[in-house]
Amino acid sequence: MYLRKVEGPRSVTLQDGTIITRADLPSADTRRWVASRKAIVVRAVGAGLISEEYARETYGLSEDEFNEWKNAVENHGFAGLRVTALKRYRQP
Repeated sequence: MYLRKVEGPRSVTLQDGTIITRADLPSADTRRWVASRKAIVVRAVGAGLISEEYARETYGLSEDEFNEWKNAVENHGFAGLRVTALKRYRQP
């Protein structure tokens, strides 16, 4: 078995004891972004598994889009990433 050389750690342990590896990340060709996929990318960046630049390049995200995800998690938790809950968390 050969391991490919990657920048940064291969896995990280979160504060709640959950371990995230690069295998847990969505594939690079993901087009349908459900809350769970958004959450794993935000958690991986926050824990230092991948950089924000790498996430934006790999998943084709704009800086504003990623910042919206990050702000939704900071302000409302992971429930704020749900598209059906946008009305509840947006301010008029």
